[in-house]
Amino acid sequence: MDQQTKPKGKQPFPYTDGSKRYHTYDYWLKSTFGGKCAKIPLDAGFTCPNMDGTCGTGGCIYCSGRGSGDFAESPALPLREQYDRQREFLSKKWPVERCIPYFQARTNTYGPAERLRSVFEEVLTYPGAVGLNIATRADCLPADVVSLLGELSEKTVLTVELGLQTTHDETAARINRGHTYADFLDGYTRLRAGAPKALICVHLIFGLPGEGEAEMLETVRRVAELRPDQVKIHLLHVLRGTALGETYQAGEYLPLEKEDYISIVVRALELLPPETVVARLTGDGAAEDLLAPLWSRRKREVLNGIDKRMVELQTWQGAEYKRYVYNKTIY
Repeated sequence: MDQQTKPKGKQPFPYTDGSKRYHTYDYWLKSTFGGKCAKIPLDAGFTCPNMDGTCGTGGCIYCSGRGSGDFAESPALPLREQYDRQREFLSKKWPVERCIPYFQARTNTYGPAERLRSVFEEVLTYPGAVGLNIATRADCLPADVVSLLGELSEKTVLTVELGLQTTHDETAARINRGHTYADFLDGYTRLRAGAPKALICVHLIFGLPGEGEAEMLETVRRVAELRPDQVKIHLLHVLRGTALGETYQAGEYLPLEKEDYISIVVRALELLPPETVVARLTGDGAAEDLLAPLWSRRKREVLNGIDKRMVELQTWQGAEYKRYVYNKTIY
């Protein structure tokens, strides 16, 4: 067993200052910025090629009208006003000194490079801004945008979040994703080469229609081979007003049960490189729009269940990584 992935003494995992057995985002924030940071969701009004007809219409079947930006302010507000409002709201919970502007809604590299430059460079001047997160699709990374991201990564801690969700093209077609895994790999590779200092976070969704545990874990294995800087694992939640919501209400989709989700997440963590930061382990859905699964609202319970299961199994992130990636052992 590699020394870096071996539990040491009372500390079960090297990339933690607590009892976690996976590489938490909080630990990474402390290591990178010296303390907790507030991620400030912003909506610059960008659209998506899967909504405007370029590669599809309607978006992914689970996507709300806000394009995953349900917790941001209205895009009609100036960015600075959005930022200040969110910062003030969060400051009621805990002191907000360091902030990471987060362009989360829809596809935030889908536009002219000069407009992107103006938007991204503006928010870096806001008070407390210590980094920048940009959520996008791997098929929306033309050369001039990759070049811009390379420039930004020289100025700040830049994280580019790439929605993949699944490596299975059949599933991608089923959820109306609008691109293939080959498209994702092309964008990922060009981003790595053209903006080497940018951190890449890959988004995955568990519980997609038609996928079982085998398909979900195969996606994790393939992503692990890419060695992304960060991974976000989302639970597929069903929202009112979406195509998935209609399918669910017609009795044609069954969400994951909580214990099944916990079990799959633990196995997924075993497959990921220990250095990869786990930026999320479940998904958020606006309470007023959430149809299912209702247990997903109890996030603390889910996270505690993952921790408990890892202790019971005496496992940790990366426990199976080298056995799979280097020996190509199928289990």
